[in-house]
Amino acid sequence: MDHVNAPLLDVQNLGAYIPTARGIIRPVDGVSFQVREGEVVALVGESGSGKSVTAMSILRLNAKVIRYTPESRILYKGNDLLSLKDREIRKIRGAEISMIFQDPMFSLNPVHRIGRQIAESLIIHRGMKPKEALEMALDLLNKVGIPDAKNRINNYPHQLSGGMRQRVMIALALACRPKLIIADEPTTALDVSIQAQILDLLRELQREHNLSILLITHDLGVVAETADRVLVMYCGKIVEEGTVETIFRRPQHPYTKGLIESVPRLHGPIGKRLHAIPGTVPNPLELPEGCKFVTRCGYASEQCAWREPALAELGLESRAACWHPLNLQGGTASENGTARIHLER
Repeated sequence: MDHVNAPLLDVQNLGAYIPTARGIIRPVDGVSFQVREGEVVALVGESGSGKSVTAMSILRLNAKVIRYTPESRILYKGNDLLSLKDREIRKIRGAEISMIFQDPMFSLNPVHRIGRQIAESLIIHRGMKPKEALEMALDLLNKVGIPDAKNRINNYPHQLSGGMRQRVMIALALACRPKLIIADEPTTALDVSIQAQILDLLRELQREHNLSILLITHDLGVVAETADRVLVMYCGKIVEEGTVETIFRRPQHPYTKGLIESVPRLHGPIGKRLHAIPGTVPNPLELPEGCKFVTRCGYASEQCAWREPALAELGLESRAACWHPLNLQGGTASENGTARIHLER
């Protein structure tokens, strides 16, 4: 492999499954994507689409629950993370790849002061002395905009607001100078004004440190402001991939189009009802045989019901897994929202 031009993270055929009493659930099924140095890649989709399991799978979290298919490869700087021993992957977590979780109250230790938690990471991963580590922790808290950081460094997590706790999580993620940050719904638990501040902070830090970020979210507004490329996920599979501009201006997959049309807009006709994707995400134990979106799609044909489309190139900046790509076929959904039946053999 050419390591000079190789992506920082290269996920190949990632399959993660969970054995249950009723059968095997496949929250991630044959997912492949790349994240290059200095790039922000957004992974989007509804709840239950497999986004968070993808993130946890990369760092081999929840190892007692999640299993991997033999074809799975997670290459970081050319090395397969799935082939590493537990002690080796622990050295990667935090030091090379950091993670920011949705709710910091479940990630920060409630019985330790925030300064100590950051300092411990610096001591473990960077070999700092305790005094030096605490000084660096203070610098990091100042960097992420914690007010009165000199006194706040001795606070416990419950003494901080939700926005400040998320800033502490970002400081913790940056502590060991990682090359890649996985941010799993980092602003969902925050109010709108604080969300904007956290996103501005992430963008600023990303540019300053040339970080790569895998941003996991269901919020397309966040994606439009933050990401370079977008991966759209549905039922454990990537159904569309492209640049932000391509995805928003010319979505190819009906699911992507539905997500974009579901976003509330300030401009437009008064009284117009907000678009909603019909139906619900199928039961993971009873997935359709063909395209997993077939039961909710207004463009579906019989072919879609029995043949699953592969992710195919549709242009220089776009790929989609769809038998009827929207901007290539020129078709529209039927007026009443039912599927068009068009048998192709």
